[in-house]
Amino acid sequence: MDAQELKAVLEQLITTWENEVVEFKQAGNDYSTDEIGKYFSALANEANLRDAEAGWLVFGVSNKTRRVVGTDYRPQAERLQTLKMQITENAQPRISFRDIHELAHADGRVLLLEIPAAPRGIPIAWKGHYYARAGESLTSLSLDKLDAIRRQTLAQDWTAQVVPGATLADLDEAAVRKARESFAGKYANRIALEDVLGWPTSTFLDRARLTQDGQITRTALLLLGKAESAYRLSPHPAQLTWSLVGQERAYEHFGPPFLLSTTRLYQRIRNIQLRILPQDELVPVEVPKYDQRIVLEALHNCIVHQDYRRHGRVVVIEQPDRLIFENEGGFFEGQPDDYIQNTRPPRRYRNPFLAQAMAELNMIDTMGYGIHDMYSGQARRYFPLPDYDLSQPNAVTMTIYGGVVDLAYSRLLIQKTDLPLTDVLALDRVQKKLPIPDEAAARLRKAGLIEGRKPGYFVSAAVAAATASQAEYIRTRAQDDEFYAKLLTDYLEKFGKASRAEINKLLLSKLSDALTDEQKYNKVSNLLGKLRRRGVIVNTGSDTAPCWQLAERN
Repeated sequence: MDAQELKAVLEQLITTWENEVVEFKQAGNDYSTDEIGKYFSALANEANLRDAEAGWLVFGVSNKTRRVVGTDYRPQAERLQTLKMQITENAQPRISFRDIHELAHADGRVLLLEIPAAPRGIPIAWKGHYYARAGESLTSLSLDKLDAIRRQTLAQDWTAQVVPGATLADLDEAAVRKARESFAGKYANRIALEDVLGWPTSTFLDRARLTQDGQITRTALLLLGKAESAYRLSPHPAQLTWSLVGQERAYEHFGPPFLLSTTRLYQRIRNIQLRILPQDELVPVEVPKYDQRIVLEALHNCIVHQDYRRHGRVVVIEQPDRLIFENEGGFFEGQPDDYIQNTRPPRRYRNPFLAQAMAELNMIDTMGYGIHDMYSGQARRYFPLPDYDLSQPNAVTMTIYGGVVDLAYSRLLIQKTDLPLTDVLALDRVQKKLPIPDEAAARLRKAGLIEGRKPGYFVSAAVAAATASQAEYIRTRAQDDEFYAKLLTDYLEKFGKASRAEINKLLLSKLSDALTDEQKYNKVSNLLGKLRRRGVIVNTGSDTAPCWQLAERN
């Protein structure tokens, strides 16, 4: 938001004054981060209960006079932005401010901390405690409000349902042990592993959001259940499938416990070291074909977003140069592009109970960071970015590349490690011959990163030089008209005449690969017209069956 928009928001908040989703503070430079965290939890929960998109914590406004008085809270921009990470570290699930807006008001500096509403079905805690508002006061989240949030999706959430007849004996001991370690690792700054290992199993499962009052849920069986207990989820197949395609073929099915099965599936993937050799260097850059964190992030996303009511399985297809992940159910909240830039937290989950449990076990986050991390991770490995295919309304397909598509692109990322992700995204589409928005094209052209005409953009000469891919650039860039004119006149000098088909055969293959077939044909037509107007060549045939000769010979 620009300054005028922020000023309008501030005036609106002051006009309505303090309610359960807005809090004003003068806030000095040393205002307590712990107090901010408590308000963060309270305002996020209250925004959820009141169907508001966000809550607001405003610094620089007196809560007595309703006047702007200014604030000197963290005047350094970098230190101010670290507040986001401090909140993320102690909020459960891991969530932070949607944005921290700074307004240079006439009466002083104002900070507007925009807090996203708690996702449906998932209350927000600060250091293990849930907070709320009672009028203008900060208080603990009452059991009534806690239940109201949790009931929002409980009836519709397949993963939250208690499994009749299931007991602790249906859980895999190794998976439970791993879950305790993951839970302790997530809360290592507050809970010792020895304490977590000492909890009774029923206590741990409730604390980790895997059970309801000691009762085994479908989530508990999916993540920690024994393979032989999967029948309790029938007729819904709890299964991950790995399929190898290509010259060699193989497959394997993996059942619960998914907490362990995802790693076992990853170990079936053929992951070798690849070498990318920068031009004029003797030492290659070595990277693994696939990054384990990226693969597991993709697989865990499939598990948490799977629509289990559709009786399908999660499928991972290994092709020679890529992995394809498929899960049942359409993309649930927004579009993938909404999360690539890390600017939007999800408001809803198809399986909120499962999502919260997986977050407690450090398998996912609940802020939408996973997609951003996968894209950034691929860029850091100099590989093409992931692709989403949402063409099927009830399925999501994602591709992770395990090889180089365009060597110039990879060399560019090796040389230019400071490119913003927005530019990497656009360049990735250019290398895949996909369209890019006009504003992105204008930005890349201004930065000297691309050349060519829409839609045939290609890596520019400056980038080619920086990445030592000049040979590729010369193959794709357009030669000047004099070059093509010389080819044509030499041909006519030798053979006397040429039809349009013969001229096409001579020139089309030599034109820039960045041009479409139609653009190449038009370029040859324009060249013929230009040479005829100059009196260099003449058409001794007809318009429908031209025969071109040198004018001086004719």
